[in-house]
Amino acid sequence: MSILRSIHGIPVLMCAPEGPAIGAERDALDLIGDAGYQGARWAVVPAGRFDDAFFELRTRVAGDIIQKFAQYRVGLVVLGDISRHTDASSALRDFVRECNRGTQTWFLADADELDERLKG
Repeated sequence: MSILRSIHGIPVLMCAPEGPAIGAERDALDLIGDAGYQGARWAVVPAGRFDDAFFELRTRVAGDIIQKFAQYRVGLVVLGDISRHTDASSALRDFVRECNRGTQTWFLADADELDERLKG
């Protein structure tokens, strides 16, 4: 279940921690469709909802999913602790750092960090 919230006037689709794993483009398209239907500019997805392959850059799953979100102009926030993945991969750490510098995809620790980012 997802709920639409307004954070600093920005419509954000908050996805529940429970739900199907997100591990392929079709899963991303389902989320993008839900976000678009509800008028959200951002989809916030708990990190635990992503299949482990998302965090293994060699699989290209993260790139494919993030590309779909960018193509449909919906921002993606991966919310929660992903340290077990970043501790195991310097490439993923670099990828997360680069994403967080941009305006399309963020990897954030918690809702407070999301609130700060959306303040502008």
